[in-house]
Amino acid sequence: MKHLYFLRHAKSDWSAGFSSDHERPLAPRGEHAASEIGRFLTAIDQEPESVIASTAARARSTAELAKEAGGWKTEIETSRDFYEAVPGTLLLTIRRQPDEISRLLLVGHQPTWSEAVGLFVGGAEVKMVTAALARVDLGIERWEDAAFGRGVMCWLVTPKLLARESES
Repeated sequence: MKHLYFLRHAKSDWSAGFSSDHERPLAPRGEHAASEIGRFLTAIDQEPESVIASTAARARSTAELAKEAGGWKTEIETSRDFYEAVPGTLLLTIRRQPDEISRLLLVGHQPTWSEAVGLFVGGAEVKMVTAALARVDLGIERWEDAAFGRGVMCWLVTPKLLARESES
């Protein structure tokens, strides 16, 4: 079975100096949240086998910090197509993945990530806050068979939820 993980980039720093929206960095809170997400995936034994992130600085940094904190071995691929993408762009990327991998993590932006998760699970309204991570199981053996409406939402976690969980 193929498992899709959608990670919205962590909180960015609007007050930092940056030349374009594409280069906007993460805020310290975002850096912490990205690391927490990486540790979470490793703790539940769901390290991604492949990671594709938007080329935007905040998405790349989110992926890199999650990988580092989680101790993942996978390389991070970047895609300019994920910046200002539409859900159909994600679907085409997903369908091109090698079948040897079963856990694919996509790191990107709103509103696309909420829309894509909703479409994959049949039209649900999903709200992906910063650094939210959703797992969608597709019930397929080959990535080329990925389609909207064929997924099941397994879970959606946020940094706030993980913080509450670690306090208890």
